[in-house]
Amino acid sequence: METIYTIPVNEAFEASAEDKSCGCPFCTLYNRLEDDELELILGASMMEPDVRIRTNKEGFCKTHYDMMFTRKNRLGMALTLESHLAELKEEIKDKAFSKPGERPMKRISALEDSCYVCRRIEFNFQHMIETAVILWETDEDFAPKLKAQPYFCLPHYRRYLEYASKRLGKKQYAEFEAQVSSIVNAYMETLNEDISWFCKKFDYRYGDEPWYNSKDSVERAMKFLRGDLHKPPQKRKPLYN
Repeated sequence: METIYTIPVNEAFEASAEDKSCGCPFCTLYNRLEDDELELILGASMMEPDVRIRTNKEGFCKTHYDMMFTRKNRLGMALTLESHLAELKEEIKDKAFSKPGERPMKRISALEDSCYVCRRIEFNFQHMIETAVILWETDEDFAPKLKAQPYFCLPHYRRYLEYASKRLGKKQYAEFEAQVSSIVNAYMETLNEDISWFCKKFDYRYGDEPWYNSKDSVERAMKFLRGDLHKPPQKRKPLYN
């Protein structure tokens, strides 16, 4: 197993085990990958010919365009856009032999479904999920880290189970599924109680009652249901010391 993946996976799981506010370890890993890719594309990788070929072809999704823009490297972004637009301008021109509008429709449709940063993140993120299964299977020190997780968001819970079901034997998978699902189910139970109490607090009959752990339950529910992704760097807890 490649250390390039085992080290960050172990560190993310350890961080969430020690500090529950870190949340889903896979969200932490995704955000770190995203941060690294955005730093590269607006920095060292920006002028590399092979990278420019890929960004011209794939472009970026709206989320990553927005995140690149907020990093305030307007010149770096402008240079990338200049090259992309120049190539795209030629690619969406109708040719005499094509049906009117066919060429731009096809190219724009492909562009809408692609993003250079998303593709790069997904390649490494998939390996990290696989590594988290393999570590559970082969490293006896990893299981306690998994059991100590505060929760897994639902999208990453699904992907974690999905890969494990392909990798592990029937008996091993049953054990793995039970451990991971117990974490998710327990958190969901607590979250549901917190959300219900949050709603009750807007009823005058409960006005004098304490909030308990419900004040941030709406935010926590959204993170649990859809993941805590695309966080700006200043709001992320450091993963590496």
